Amino acid sequence: VSVKSDQDQLNKEYPLYGAVNRAASQVSRHQGRVIFLEYTGEGNTEKTLFLVGKGVTYDTGGADIKAGGVMAGMHRDKCGAAAVAGFFKILSEMKPKGLKVVGAMAMVRNSVGSNCYVADEIITSRAGVRVRVGNTDAEGRMAMADVLCHLKEQALTAVNPQLFTIATLTGHVIRAYGENYSAILDNGPARNMNNAQEIQAAGDEWADPFEISTLRRDDYDFHRGKSEYEDVLQCNNSPSSATARGHQTPAAFLIEASGLEKHGKESDKPLPYSHLDIAGSSGPFPGVPTGAPIVALAAQFVFPRC
Repeated sequence: VSVKSDQDQLNKEYPLYGAVNRAASQVSRHQGRVIFLEYTGEGNTEKTLFLVGKGVTYDTGGADIKAGGVMAGMHRDKCGAAAVAGFFKILSEMKPKGLKVVGAMAMVRNSVGSNCYVADEIITSRAGVRVRVGNTDAEGRMAMADVLCHLKEQALTAVNPQLFTIATLTGHVIRAYGENYSAILDNGPARNMNNAQEIQAAGDEWADPFEISTLRRDDYDFHRGKSEYEDVLQCNNSPSSATARGHQTPAAFLIEASGLEKHGKESDKPLPYSHLDIAGSSGPFPGVPTGAPIVALAAQFVFPRC
């Protein structure tokens, strides 16, 4: 386990994350952290997993503040990072052989205040992509994109790599599939592996159900920069539930902002990547979190190696 807590270092290495953290960093007990976990199984490494979890400890919506009573329950916006931690708990118990796993928990509070980031800011990501902020309540993708880029850099030299983001990201996924299902979206290389279908099958067998969504050209077009000043638009200014393809487009943003767009199925170095939106499956509020999607992921990647 290693923890990055120096606020200047976080701003330098993860500038999109740093924007979300900006207001919270003014209060010492609210300052962000990026937590890295690593597991290396016995024997030669045959597979390497890279997991990035959204760890928004509280989401006010920032400058685009959550109004109308919908802020309640936003302490649960860290279930993606919790899933990464839970997966590592399974690794520590089961000790699968031939598997290496690198996890990252992007822990940050999306606070509102005089120093919070705002719509119309243009921030250059770790990958060198100019991102125009459209909605500060789309903070999860901001918190994860640079950390995903960091793990992408490691994946380029890893053995049989596969990348994932896990997040309670959108209300749209609940509108699309209901409250009990995780959604999974593959990029081209992951789709060639039938990754989503295999994880869905594992989830069906172990009572951790998935629905498969598909990335389309429209999702990338949605996030293309609308002027000469930015390369990528972070989000529109409508709720995801009122936006067409509201849970699919964030995966395209994460691919574009992290530089994964250069590692598609026809590139010299294709990298399989899948985005998991667990806003529905993570559990009700009020209520107890479910632990989704760690059972299905363990069934797919851990249990066969034990």
